[in-house]
Amino acid sequence: MSAKVLGLGHIGFYVQDLDLMKDFYANFMGMTLTKAGPLGAFFSADPEGVDHEIALITGRASLDDPHWIQQISMRVDSLDDLRDFKRRIHAHGYTLDRIVTHASAIGCYFRDPENNPTEVFWLTGHTSWAQIAIPIDIDQSDDEVMAEVNRSFEVAQNVEMGKAPSPETRDAIRELNTAAVASR
Repeated sequence: MSAKVLGLGHIGFYVQDLDLMKDFYANFMGMTLTKAGPLGAFFSADPEGVDHEIALITGRASLDDPHWIQQISMRVDSLDDLRDFKRRIHAHGYTLDRIVTHASAIGCYFRDPENNPTEVFWLTGHTSWAQIAIPIDIDQSDDEVMAEVNRSFEVAQNVEMGKAPSPETRDAIRELNTAAVASR
């Protein structure tokens, strides 16, 4: 049987005024800011259970812009399920945008048949509050994949919930990303 999703992970959407929307989700909706950076913010109603359910990403040019969905994300049960989705994405001819480790998860980003941004992700077991996306090859052995995830986690693990990473951590994340892109 093919892998299937376990449920909705989060919805990401583009916003025009990040500060306004952060205030809305934090103070009006009562959610917890879990991840923050200059280009986005993530919120959770239950940060102990899931690190984010809403992803706010800058980039909406105007409030009249109909393209406000950044992505719809769904969780899978295992790394092998993620590999199965990758295989089937290719088999169906869907566009695979990228596969990255977020330290807390590995996300496989692709386009559905109508070109809507979609993600399937697997939770790695790490808790990470950093906005991190390092390219990763999930066709490696489980041990090799987890070694790369662990390297990302080592760099990102000290970022506090709802805080932007320090300049040193941001530089270390950039170095990981540069090294990963160069090795592919």
